[in-house]
Formats: sequence, structure tokens, C-alpha cells
Amino acid sequence: MAHGYGITHVFFMPFIGPRTLMEMEKLGMQRIQTHGEKAAAYMADAYARVKRAPGLCMAQSVGAVNLAAGLQDAYLACSPVIAMTGRELPINQQRHAYQEVDHVRPFTTVAKYSASVRTPDLLGIRLRQAFRAATTGTPGPAHLDLDGLAGQAVFDREADLEVIVEEPFTRIPAFRPEADSDQIAQALNRLARAERPVIVAGGGVTASDARAELIAFAEKLSIPVATALNAKAMFPPDHPLAVGTPGNYSRECSNRIVCEADLVFFIGSHSGGQLTHGYRIPPQGTPVMQLDINAEELGRNYALDVGLQGDVRNSLRRMITAAEAGADAPDRSAWVARVQELVAAWKEQVRGEWESEIEPMRPERLCGELSDYLPEDAILVSDTGHSGVWTGTMLDLPHAGQSFIRCAGSLGWGLPAAMGAKCAVPDRPVLCFTGDGGIWYHLAELETAFKYGLNTVTVVNNNHSLNQEKGGNESVYGGQTPGSDDLWIFPDADFAGIARSMGCFGATVNRISELRGALDAAFASGQPAVVDVKTHLDGIAPGAWLPG
Repeated sequence: MAHGYGITHVFFMPFIGPRTLMEMEKLGMQRIQTHGEKAAAYMADAYARVKRAPGLCMAQSVGAVNLAAGLQDAYLACSPVIAMTGRELPINQQRHAYQEVDHVRPFTTVAKYSASVRTPDLLGIRLRQAFRAATTGTPGPAHLDLDGLAGQAVFDREADLEVIVEEPFTRIPAFRPEADSDQIAQALNRLARAERPVIVAGGGVTASDARAELIAFAEKLSIPVATALNAKAMFPPDHPLAVGTPGNYSRECSNRIVCEADLVFFIGSHSGGQLTHGYRIPPQGTPVMQLDINAEELGRNYALDVGLQGDVRNSLRRMITAAEAGADAPDRSAWVARVQELVAAWKEQVRGEWESEIEPMRPERLCGELSDYLPEDAILVSDTGHSGVWTGTMLDLPHAGQSFIRCAGSLGWGLPAAMGAKCAVPDRPVLCFTGDGGIWYHLAELETAFKYGLNTVTVVNNNHSLNQEKGGNESVYGGQTPGSDDLWIFPDADFAGIARSMGCFGATVNRISELRGALDAAFASGQPAVVDVKTHLDGIAPGAWLPG
């Protein structure tokens, strides 16, 4: 059934469903055995996001809660991951069975749907519902808990069952409902009255594959576009209407522009805390419209002037058609000029860091170099923390064929996630941007990449620290002291050497002039690759701008 739903890879930690894994091999599915359950969940998450289709991960009973912890990112990123776990037989539960803990509460926290499967005849029913739940409305993880430590009470039994594959649930979005005509007319009428509107595009634009429609809609009505991190690749960074990323991980100009707007149109966005910097960008009381496939999200964080329920791509198409049939768009040349002024001023403000010749390299310079270097069809996979700030604000993706996915919460996600992305689209170059603090989490997965030929390139922003924590620790200690240093500075590590010891390609970059040659060699190596870039300890991202 998994094969019928289009799943090509399964990510797992043993010992789980060995009979099932054998049958998957016969069908040509690739089994990726990881060194930790969280890594398996991260790989399935990135696989699902890049493929825009369900991913699959599995773990035995004792590793189930670790797998649930790994699903946090898929849940936060609205990623359609199917997780399958073994569990103790019912007769042994709540009797202090060896290594057994409750699975219900951990998984219901991070899954849209979680159900037990006690017998083979339930498997098809529950699995189809898992695919339905994962791919409809706001996508998200689904979980099945199978009897037996390795699921053997279900996996190792035989039964005469019908394989049913429901085609709509093999992808996201499973359905493409369109906002109705009255909603569209109200929205266009409201936009026509706005002098300074801004679109804030979210991950729903990416999930709906609506890049072309977003650009056409913005151009038709002359509306500047800000992009959430999950929609970073959905609008050209050099477009005259491009605003950049607002919120916590943001450009100052982006936050200023959103706060100056007299109408904000959230498209495919939850308007969550990170994107709005704690629900302050735009300020509460700003007129707001929202388009989302899930009506439950409409107005969750901002009171709405107009709410539209529908798939982003198809609803924007209808809005474009309706706008073409209506009155001409109002003259917004003054507002567009103001937006361009703020964007240009910010770029000039950071130009010194982008072009800095300081060595060790500034992370801003590293991002500028990567913006110019990345192949036209590259997938950029970003870790969280400073990696999310740097890639979100300082690294541009100018080509329509480039993609961006980022960690939604768990530092260390980037390295295994890049491997999952490579499984989804093996012919595209995949680059992971992480820091030394991030790569330490799941460094063992380099062996997984080597074993399965997952030839990703990982760039390590190696400032031998968690320097995002510098200010917080030093505020407690009253300054830089040996005690505070212990909490954020690491000994310098040779990640290139570690990579080579695992059979991977490794290169160390100490000077700016060495970076491009190292990247060329990494992509040409035909191996999983680590490019260890020694960067400046003082490369700390500025705090996000907030209105006074």
C-alpha cells in the first residue's frame, strides 16, 4: 500500500517490521536505516516537503517516543509524515513491561491523527485514514501504533486483504478548493481601497506550488510581497515588489514595511509568532485579510476584514481572473517607491558585512557568496537558530528552479533533513547550511549518507560556538567571563577530517578565496561532502526590528 501511495523511501531505526522491510525491497523501495529515531523523522519530513507528498518513518516500541520527538518539526512545518511504531502487547501494558512507556500522549501532541492497530485486518483501514489526515486541510504527521515491540502482531501475520490506494491522498494538496466568488469580490474590493497593502506569503504558497500565481497577482495589483521563511523561494528576491522576510528572523526593512501597511493580506500563512514577531508585526488593529486552505486558521491571530477559504494556487488564479475583469488597479507608485527605498537602504546598511574582507569570514559574506554560487536547481536546507537568520535574511535564491526548506524548531535537523531531500529528488543538488552547534547533533548520519550514496553538501558555519547564546549568558554573568564562556564557546573541531574518516568528502575553508574551489570540489566529488568554513566568532545576527 505504501508503494501504491508513491512512497519511494522509508526511514527507520531497527528493529521494526523486518518482514515489511523485506517486502519493500522486493518492490524497489529504498530502506534508509539511521543512527537515531529523530534523524529518521527529520529525513521523512524533508522528503515529504520537497516531494510535496507523504513521507514514511518507523521505529520499534522502545524508540517510539524518540520518533515522536522528531515529529515535532514535521508538525510545526505542516509536513505530511506517516510514522509507524511498535508497542507492547496489550496484556503487558501498564504492568511495568521492560522499556515500555505510554505512546498515546507523545504522539497526539505532534500528530493530526494517531491510532492503534491490533490486528492485520485493521491495517488497511487505519493506514488509509493516516494518509487522508496527513494530506488534507493543513498537512501534518499521522501515526499508527502496531501491536508487538516491532509491530510483529500485525506485520508478521498473513491475511487476504485488498490493497486500496486513494489517489488524491498521494500528494499535497489532496484537493484544491477555490474561495467562493463573494469572498473574492470582497477581497478585491478591500484591496482596491488600500493605499499601502502588503502580501505576507507563507508555507501554504509553497505547498500549493503557487509561485507563478503569487507573482502574477502581486504584479497585477502592484502589491509588495513579504515572504515567510517557508515561502522564501516563492518570490524573486530582486523583484521590484520584493520585501524580504519579516518577523523574528528578518530584515529590518521587511518589518518596517509590514508595519507601515494599511492592509496586510496573509496568503497561505498561519500568521504565527515567529513570522509576526510575537503578533506585533503587523501591530494588532491593522486591517488584515487571510487566504488559507484550512478555514480553522482564518482569524486565529488577527481579526479579519475578509477571510477566504481555499487552496492558494486555484484561489489566486480566480482572483487574477476577477481582477482582470474589474476596474484598473489603483496607482500605488508612491507606496512601491517607499518600499523600494526601505529595501535599498537596508541593503546599503548591510553591504559592509556582505562584502567584508575580514578573516575569519563573516557569516554575511558566506551567505553572499552562496547566493552567487548555488546552482539554478539547488535545494537549500537550513538549520534553525543563527542558520535560519542568516539564510533567511542574507542569502538570496534568485532562480525560479531553486527551493528552500528550513528547520521549524529542532537544532540539528538540517544534516539529516538534507539527506531526506536528496532521496526525494536525487538528481538535484542539495546544500545544507548549518553551524558547528547544529552539526554535532546528528553527525553520525554522515555514515548513513555514505552508506546509501546520499551525496549532499553540508556547509558548516564554524565559529566554534553557539554565539547566539553569548548575550544571554553574559547578561547573567555581568560580562564575558570564563564561566559564561563555558556555556557557549566550543573547542575548534575539524569537521572535514571527521567527514573523511567516515568515507565522505571533507574540505576546510580558512580564507574567503578558498570557498568556491571547496564548493566545486564538494559537488564534483560524488560523495556526501562537508565544507567546514571557519567563520568569525563575532558574527552575531542583530535583533529583529520592532516598532517603538
